[in-house]
Amino acid sequence: MQTIRMLSTLAVMGAFRSLGQRYEAETGVRIDADFAPTVALLERLGGGEQADVVILTREALHDLAARNVVAADSCVDLARSYVGVAVRAGAPRPDIATEAALRAALLGAEAVAYSRIGASGIFFAQLIAQMGIASEVDARARIIPSGLTAERLVAGEADLAVQQISELKLVSGIDVVGPILAENQTPMVFSAGRLAGTGLPDQSDALLKFLASAEAASALRESGLEP
Repeated sequence: MQTIRMLSTLAVMGAFRSLGQRYEAETGVRIDADFAPTVALLERLGGGEQADVVILTREALHDLAARNVVAADSCVDLARSYVGVAVRAGAPRPDIATEAALRAALLGAEAVAYSRIGASGIFFAQLIAQMGIASEVDARARIIPSGLTAERLVAGEADLAVQQISELKLVSGIDVVGPILAENQTPMVFSAGRLAGTGLPDQSDALLKFLASAEAASALRESGLEP
């Protein structure tokens, strides 16, 4: 059985749980998928790690294409993703419908969990700085190096978690309150491409076509992404 090595952002991990099994059953091609934040994946690729397909933020992928690390003609957008807020399952859901309400929710939380290097964590750090509440929030925050912030809810270490909604939904025992206001964020676009050095170009292109297909769109949507 042929195996395609895929490095992917955490945001599509939920959707790929079903998509990977479906693709293998339909094609007989196995996908060896490794999920991590975009920043971490870029460091690994820069260090010489080999793969066939990558899924990253659109900006990161296009930068790799400009440097001929990724084949530019293979790049395809997969989904938009919004940063959201979650609480422990059954806990009161704070009002985050306005900027004033979001500010009050963040300042009223005992601890907010967010990631240091993930795209959502970088966005959130910028957001609370723009809102002028960074020092207050960070004084009680649970800032994790990488991974799933909602796990801090389940562990009782935080009462609010901030991350891409598709990443929040990977954790059981939590409730997604909703996305942070549209005027406060630009949706992240995740895109996929073929590594220029792959030894499996045809198989990689077939996988990219599948990931961008209408067949895959339902799984992306169910995971919290917007195809």
